[in-house]
Amino acid sequence: MFLILAVVLVIAWLGGFVMFKSAGLLIHLLLIFAVISVIMHFISGNRTA
Repeated sequence: MFLILAVVLVIAWLGGFVMFKSAGLLIHLLLIFAVISVIMHFISGNRTA
């Protein structure tokens, strides 16, 4: 779940960074949320098994 969220946020970050270079803060917040999602994914582990 967190990994999918991270991938979506990174794609949104890349798209926003290329299209809207003037919206720097918002774009970099997406990257921060993506990194947090990846960290949460590895901390929570696989609980479905």
